[in-house]
Amino acid sequence: MRGHLIVLDVGKTMAKLTLWDGGALIDRCTRHNGRPGGGDYAALDVDGIEAWLLETLRRFASQGPVRAIIPVAHGAAAAIVRNGQLAAPPMDYEQAMPTASRDGYERGRDDFARTGSPCLPDGLNLGAQLDRLESLRPGLIGEGATILLWPQYWAWLLSGVAASEVTSLSCHSDLWAPTEGRPSPMAERRGWASLLPPLRGAGEALGPIRPALAAATGISADAKILCGLHDSNAALLAARGFPEIAEEESTVLSTGTWFVAMRTPAPGTRVDMASLPEARDCLVNVDAYGRPVPSARFMGGREIETLTGIDTRRIDIVPDQPALISALPAAMASGAMVLPTFAAGFGPFAHARGRWTAMPADECERRAAVSLYAALVADVALDLIGSRERLLIEGRFAEAQVFVRALATLRPQTKVYVANAHNDVSFGALRLVDPGLKPTSRLTRVLPLDVSLDGYRSEWRRAAEQMEQAA
Repeated sequence: MRGHLIVLDVGKTMAKLTLWDGGALIDRCTRHNGRPGGGDYAALDVDGIEAWLLETLRRFASQGPVRAIIPVAHGAAAAIVRNGQLAAPPMDYEQAMPTASRDGYERGRDDFARTGSPCLPDGLNLGAQLDRLESLRPGLIGEGATILLWPQYWAWLLSGVAASEVTSLSCHSDLWAPTEGRPSPMAERRGWASLLPPLRGAGEALGPIRPALAAATGISADAKILCGLHDSNAALLAARGFPEIAEEESTVLSTGTWFVAMRTPAPGTRVDMASLPEARDCLVNVDAYGRPVPSARFMGGREIETLTGIDTRRIDIVPDQPALISALPAAMASGAMVLPTFAAGFGPFAHARGRWTAMPADECERRAAVSLYAALVADVALDLIGSRERLLIEGRFAEAQVFVRALATLRPQTKVYVANAHNDVSFGALRLVDPGLKPTSRLTRVLPLDVSLDGYRSEWRRAAEQMEQAA
């Protein structure tokens, strides 16, 4: 079937819709997600995203026939559907949980070695959200209900067909046993497993677009709606399109609100989930083809915004990169250092409380020090999952030169690359339709900095570990 492809990418802070002709981008539209209020819990902006989606689909439909729509979304989110309707707003994973409720939930969790899901704060374990919803709204999650993971909610909205998919089910949800390829024992005990719709492949077409939506938007009535997948896994699929990465031993570091490192072990390598340090925000994802993927993460984008201020110039603005590189030696010589963490509960130093030592007065030096801090945390996270040989940094902060060059300096035995692309997640989704699709750009090898970071790293790690142990 001929026609354009559309990728819907629902991130935590921003939603994006992109229109493609094969691997060529035709149009792109973005929207900052709101934070609806007034309910008994923090919810995702499902109504606002839906209204924007339908309006943008009308715009894209005017540019030619569409053959498929592929939904991609962040993890730790689900929608409860009853009688063909959304039964309650999806919970925001930053919703705080009452201590007594959370303690009771944690006592019923399965071991990390079984699920690859670390025990995370707030609602970052999807099971904790379901537990809280059962408490707040008795009868909501039970007979007649369907639990849809976040990408599959949008696939259902567009197609009317309910499905489950492994990349979202395994995203630190507590609901999936990756090496067994089935729901976790806790999901079975709680009755949630029986409410999950049938498992479908990420690239599988669930059906055509709903006739009413085709009429309302002008999208081709025979346009297929794909099952879709978790956004970090889409970035991993995009990275595997580069010959330098492919199926080799490699790690993809996806950067945005979250920095997520996902390691593809060498062919034939067994993943030992029990060897990963659960308490340091390590986990096991599952890729679009059902293979376990050792992973580590921290809230890098959120920490950078906290440290630099959301109204100041960002660390990834292209014209500023020479000045930031030039400012780094002075920042280091002054004793400036950022110690973790400024996103409590997340990352390899989840319990430490972040602070500056000798914060520079100069803005460029301050932003350079923040960039170096992000590289130091990422370096630890990469060590925790055994990352080696090849590293591809993708996403927004791939253009932050101090950050990427510092990582190349800190990891001299690793070939570090960046991709000259701003739609890595969307391109990965396209590869579900055409696995042979190759990127139109090439990877760029990252050069190390002209300064040594060995002494600085040793001092930083010593202080960070001490803070974590004392917390």
